[in-house]
Amino acid sequence: MRIGLSINYAGEFSQAAAEVADLERAGVDIVFVPEAYSFDAVSALGFLAAKTSRVELASGILQLYTRTPTLTAMTAAGLDFVSDGRFVLGLGASGPQVIEGFHGVRYDAPIGRTREAVEICRKVWRRERVEYQGRYYQVPLPADQGTGLGKPLKLINTPVRERIPVLLAALGPKNVELTAEIAEGWQPIFFHPEKANDVWGDALAKGKAKRDPALGELEIYAGPAVAIGDDVEDRLEWVKPSLALYIGGMGAKTKNFYHELATRYGYGAEADTIQDLYLAGRKEEAIKAVPDELVRAVSLIGPAGYVKERIAAFAEAGATTLNVVPLAADAAGRLKTVEQLRALVD
Repeated sequence: MRIGLSINYAGEFSQAAAEVADLERAGVDIVFVPEAYSFDAVSALGFLAAKTSRVELASGILQLYTRTPTLTAMTAAGLDFVSDGRFVLGLGASGPQVIEGFHGVRYDAPIGRTREAVEICRKVWRRERVEYQGRYYQVPLPADQGTGLGKPLKLINTPVRERIPVLLAALGPKNVELTAEIAEGWQPIFFHPEKANDVWGDALAKGKAKRDPALGELEIYAGPAVAIGDDVEDRLEWVKPSLALYIGGMGAKTKNFYHELATRYGYGAEADTIQDLYLAGRKEEAIKAVPDELVRAVSLIGPAGYVKERIAAFAEAGATTLNVVPLAADAAGRLKTVEQLRALVD
């Protein structure tokens, strides 16, 4: 079982980079840099590549609609080059609130666009002349849509690897099926080991049935919050604001992927309550409405023996990497938590 985590680089980034270097020495296997509507992830990933030597570096995630597929491929190849082959391309559709609200780009056909974007990326990495006539992307641009002067080109540089690992963030059945078919890795959110097969088992099986064996086994990056000790019960409360935000406040009332996931986990009534409260501006009440049982299921919080049992449950459910959120107040606490987890995983 591998260990990963995402970094928060909204403040002083040199401090974040120093923390990543410490985490690398502590045995972290992969670090994710998010890109919501903050600083771009690429700048931070390039900086981390220069400050680390072993840990894998992943975008978590680059948004599908904000770059052309060829630019995404160029960026991934560049990051793989400066990191000596340690980059993982985390890619996802995000949602219409960010894509249309912040970028002013139409949010449409996320499944079809994801497939085509990944296919184009792999053409670029193989240094093929990029000729692609898909439903959503046409490269070169057809003559009747532009000047007619576009011509097929291939990447000038030779990438470190012609197959950079692609990790897709996916929740819905069709998205998960596509991920199991075409990607090296899958990043679900709020992974519930006891419910994962019920929610995603059929979609994973359908996708794997069409999977190219050259891709290898699908890596699954679960993302539990972690606190290890005999006196960490209060850390359950630390997780609830995030769950309340996603279940209650992400997206519109009729279009919230995380509310749908909680419902599929069996918490439909609770999810409705959380959403109603959150959208009414009663955020503290929404946070209190998050069930302890749900927090425990998707987290690793408790004494070392209990956490070790939960690690085994995550592994049994198919998770290959624990992309954790250490529940600590500072860098020293996060480092200690990772060291504790490393000892239990090993």
